[in-house]
Amino acid sequence: MYPTLYHALKDLLGLDLPFLKLVNSFGFFVVLAFIAAAWTLSKEIERKTKSGLIRPVKKKVNRGVPPSIMSYVTSALIGFIIGYKLIYLVFDSSVLSDAPSYLFSSEGSMIGGLIGAAGLFYLRYREWKSEKSQYPTETEEEYMVPAREHANNLAVQAAIWGFIGAKLFFIFEDPDHIKTFFTNFSVNSVLSGLTIYGGLILGTIGVLRYFSKNGIPPLVGADAAAPGFLLAYGIGRIGCQVSGDGDWGIVNTAAKPNSLSWLPDWMWAYDYPNNVNGVGVPLPDEATIFEGYGTHLVPPVWPTPIYETLMAVGLFLILWVLRKRLKAIGAIFFLTFAFNGIERWFIEKIRVNEKIDFLGLSLTQAEYISILITLIGVIGFIWVMRKRPSVDVST
Repeated sequence: MYPTLYHALKDLLGLDLPFLKLVNSFGFFVVLAFIAAAWTLSKEIERKTKSGLIRPVKKKVNRGVPPSIMSYVTSALIGFIIGYKLIYLVFDSSVLSDAPSYLFSSEGSMIGGLIGAAGLFYLRYREWKSEKSQYPTETEEEYMVPAREHANNLAVQAAIWGFIGAKLFFIFEDPDHIKTFFTNFSVNSVLSGLTIYGGLILGTIGVLRYFSKNGIPPLVGADAAAPGFLLAYGIGRIGCQVSGDGDWGIVNTAAKPNSLSWLPDWMWAYDYPNNVNGVGVPLPDEATIFEGYGTHLVPPVWPTPIYETLMAVGLFLILWVLRKRLKAIGAIFFLTFAFNGIERWFIEKIRVNEKIDFLGLSLTQAEYISILITLIGVIGFIWVMRKRPSVDVST
């Protein structure tokens, strides 16, 4: 496993770049996931705008308006934080041995902070002077909101609301996490303990709210966003696998069937060496051991993130083909719900999650929600195919 990009490049390519210890490998893939989702969403919004399903949105913007004092203060503060940490890092790279703790500590360079503050303050001033030369007087302009702006804004909405939802649902599933979160606060306590369905539900609410405020028909917008969700989900699970963040399956000591002899052993059962959470027992001395990590699981477990990546990307490709063939508005969105619910139901059979007793059933939170998601998807798909107006989506 590679807790950070530093460990990955050092092990795979022999590159020793200590500053990359600041880049958590799970976070890196999460960023890639949002970039991929934003790209697919941008393409779909452009396509649906050309076909007339989404009307171009006009916005007004004021040009030539002097920046507020708060704008300058914010720029200076951001510059101070960047300079405070980076300059100190240049002169004392040893702090990278525990990069997350350094980032959230009071250690830093006051001189570096002042240089950074002055630098961003000046850049903000230069930006204003450049705009002032183009707009000597305050002017109100209208512009057409491009698809990429919608996509970027939606990615931010999904990220913020998705993170809040993922954290809240995990707390609901494991109330003891609240105490641990506040008594042992750390970067890992913030980034770990996330429930995908909590992120999906609140993220969807945030996205639909954006559609409503910007005049985008909810189901049309949902169709545009849905395929990218599955792609992002699959890429995010790569981050789970690479970092070994605990999103693995139950113990798997079964012998690999002869029919799967072509399958690499690590795709059947895996011990997650050097996992980012430090779970398991110490690695043997002859193994590659990363400083600050060095544990593995005994016995090995099902590497469920790999399976979820393969299924999610495969389902994305199916939806990407169907998006130009299914003419009913909302069909792609509801089909995505059904696909995701079915996928999650089956993967939960070999995942590690707490059971919840409800209505005589003993299932995981994800299993209950996957049943609901699947029902919504199937019923919604049948409804839109029968009742909703169809349009030409082949362009």
